[in-house]
Amino acid sequence: MPFVMSRSRKASKTSDRTDETSSTSDVRLSKVESRLQVIYDDKEVLVMTAPNEDELKEILLDLLEERPMNLKELHAHLSGIASEDKIRKALTELTEQQKVALMDDGKYVKLG
Repeated sequence: MPFVMSRSRKASKTSDRTDETSSTSDVRLSKVESRLQVIYDDKEVLVMTAPNEDELKEILLDLLEERPMNLKELHAHLSGIASEDKIRKALTELTEQQKVALMDDGKYVKLG
């Protein structure tokens, strides 16, 4: 299933920023985008395939490699790409596979 990312969101990714938070967010977006197939791309719109379950798990592991995050934080990074339910399901499976753990503060951390 494809999803659409507005070019304004993507354009902010390529602008010259010095803010560390913005560049960190840009790196996360790049990690996500690099795993998905582009269907259509022009000045205004970027259409990419939505991740399948395995791709979503890999994206989550990439995001958690940076720092522990709770479900809401992960969903904010993946808004428009994956629903909160799909993210929760993937996190549950990763927890069962002992690739991530849920900490007492509600944040998920990558193991190993």
